[in-house]
Amino acid sequence: MIHPTSLISPSATLGPDVLVGPYAIIEADVQIGAGCHIEAHAQVLSGVRMGDNNTVGRAAIIGAEPQSLGFDRKVPSGVRIGSGNTFREHVTIHRSVHPGGETIVGNDNFLMAGAHLGHDVILTDRTVLANHVLIAGHVVIGSRCFLGGGAVFHQFIRIGDLAMVQGGSAFSRDIPPYCTGFLLNRVEGLNTVGLRRAGFDSSARLELKRAWAEVYRSPLGPVKAAARAQEEARWTEAARNFLEFVANPGAKGVAGPGRDR
Repeated sequence: MIHPTSLISPSATLGPDVLVGPYAIIEADVQIGAGCHIEAHAQVLSGVRMGDNNTVGRAAIIGAEPQSLGFDRKVPSGVRIGSGNTFREHVTIHRSVHPGGETIVGNDNFLMAGAHLGHDVILTDRTVLANHVLIAGHVVIGSRCFLGGGAVFHQFIRIGDLAMVQGGSAFSRDIPPYCTGFLLNRVEGLNTVGLRRAGFDSSARLELKRAWAEVYRSPLGPVKAAARAQEEARWTEAARNFLEFVANPGAKGVAGPGRDR
C-alpha cells in the first residue's frame, strides 16, 4: 500500500489501509486516518491532521506555508481535515498564520482540480469547489454550497449554507445562505434546485422567498430590513438563519441585487 519511491517521515502516523503513491511526500508531525489515499507526487506537510477515507490527488499540496507577507515559517500551525473529502489533482491548502492555529476542512467536501484554500479558511461539510476556485484567507464557507469553476473570493468574507455561485464570479462581500451569486458581488434569488435537493419543501421555500423580498425590496436597506424582520416570530428556522446572517454582516458588507455592477 506504500510505494517504495515515496518519502515518509518516521514520525508521521498513518492509519490502517492507507495508500501512498509514487513520489508522494509525507512530512513529520502528520496524522493520516484509516483508508486515506495519498496519490502520486502529492505532499502532506507538517502540522496536518487528517481523518479517515480522504483522497489527496496527484500533485496536491496540503499544509503549505501561507502566502502572507512577513509570515515567519517557524510559526507552528497546521491544517485539520475531517473524513470523506476528495482533493483532486493540484489542490492546495495552506496552514494558518497564527501560532497553534488551523485551516479547517470538515467532512465530505469535493475540491476539483486546481482549487485553493488560503490560510485560516473554515470549510464545513458537503461543499463542492469546482476547478480553480480560489478562496483567500479567513473565508468561512457553509455546508452544501456549490462554487462554480474559476470563481474567486476575497479574504474575510462568509459564504452561507447552500449558496450557489456562478463560475467566473468574484466576491468581496458576504453571500447569504440559500442564495445564488454571480458576476461581481451580486446575488439574485434563491438556490431553488439546491433547496429541493436538500429536502426543503414548498412551504419552506416560499417562506425563504418572503424573507428575501422583505430584505432586498425594503427601502431600509438589507441589513436594517433583516434586523426588523427578525422581530417577527413567524419565521421558519431556515428563514431565521437567512435573516440573522444578513442582519449581522461582516466588515465588507453583504452582497445583493445590483451591487457593484
